[in-house]
Amino acid sequence: MNCYMVSLGCAKNKVDSEMILGLVKKKMNIVSDINEADLVICNTCAFIESARKEAIDTIFSLKENMQPNAKLVVCGCLAQRYKDEISKLMPEVDRFIAIEEYKDLAKILNDVCNSKYDYDTEINSLDRVYSTPNYMRYVKISEGCLNRCAFCAIPLIRGNLQSRTIEDITEEVKKEVLEGAYEINLISQDTTKYGYDIYRKLKIVDLLKSLCQIPGDFKIRLLYLYPDIVTDELINFMAKEPKIMHYFDIPIQHSEDKILKKMLRRGSREYMLEMFKKIRTLMPDAILRTTMIVGFPYEEEEDFSNMVKFIEDVKFDRLGAFTFSLEEGTPATKYPNTIKENVKQRRYEELMDHQMKVSEALNKEKEGMILDDCFIIGYDEESYMYLARNYMFAPDDIDGVIYVASRRELELGERIKVKVLDSDAYTLTGEEVL
Repeated sequence: MNCYMVSLGCAKNKVDSEMILGLVKKKMNIVSDINEADLVICNTCAFIESARKEAIDTIFSLKENMQPNAKLVVCGCLAQRYKDEISKLMPEVDRFIAIEEYKDLAKILNDVCNSKYDYDTEINSLDRVYSTPNYMRYVKISEGCLNRCAFCAIPLIRGNLQSRTIEDITEEVKKEVLEGAYEINLISQDTTKYGYDIYRKLKIVDLLKSLCQIPGDFKIRLLYLYPDIVTDELINFMAKEPKIMHYFDIPIQHSEDKILKKMLRRGSREYMLEMFKKIRTLMPDAILRTTMIVGFPYEEEEDFSNMVKFIEDVKFDRLGAFTFSLEEGTPATKYPNTIKENVKQRRYEELMDHQMKVSEALNKEKEGMILDDCFIIGYDEESYMYLARNYMFAPDDIDGVIYVASRRELELGERIKVKVLDSDAYTLTGEEVL
């Protein structure tokens, strides 16, 4: 039998898809053409309304393009959150598989396909079909979340924090480094909270110490840090440990104490300003990335203006923003949702305009610099230039890239030095330095 898979959503979902395919490949062939598939799997996201719409549109598109006798299975966040409702509304799908059912995935797939395959293992992080290039890997260190932000449906979908052990994660990273991975990206819903559920204390620094003892030439990037537990211990360790990238992905959601409290977020404006100042002092080369929500209930014009001033004071290298949308089941549904959509959109555009100026200025300062460890990720046919990233650019298609001119042919994953010659808000342009 042949299996075709589509994975939607975030990097955490991508890892789940890689593990699912790791199980499936034991008895089926993985194909890249849906017309050859006997089984089609769609791993979905349901974090916000646009993600749910994309998932539903993709499901119908798959059904339209697959062979009539092939089976269609839908898993992931959409199936976890709405399985009972959409099972009746979408009879086109042969089986919806909730995340909590992954432990029985082999049996479920056997039932769907009317097969008698003898799967002797469950899905696991050490047996995956990687969708990333060999030089880069995502490592999911925990599942779920202990935070209960008023706007967020993740705990409703993924449940409470479930950390993997330090030993288990270390074994995975050892394997990936041996296979040639240079960039190891640690991901979870709340990376800073890692280990609290099983060790009863924050263990992210202990995990990093274990990973940094692994021999080999590789770097570690941390994604999804909660601001009020970006501790001095973590900052100091990242500053002194050469295997940790000076990259801080810290979604703060808002800058104003009044709104943070309504969001049920911990921390304060003063704390965050001090934290970012500390990071910049210890690591002047640090990249700061964050996420903001505009138009949250109770946000007044003064709150928004203060947010704009906050981003100009901190000078984030990367900033993404969303207009607030209600998610059923979250505490925010009980708040007065009185901010009009056109006001939300106007604030969003104004915030991003200010951020673009900040990003342009920060990138301008990099012109003339020589960047080490830029690894080649592709080639752009229009510009006749290679595409590259280094520690300043995360691999999730949010941060942008480095355009590189070279007099020689470069290989995917090859690491080079680049002199920056030009820039804009999202990209750097330069040439290889031999």
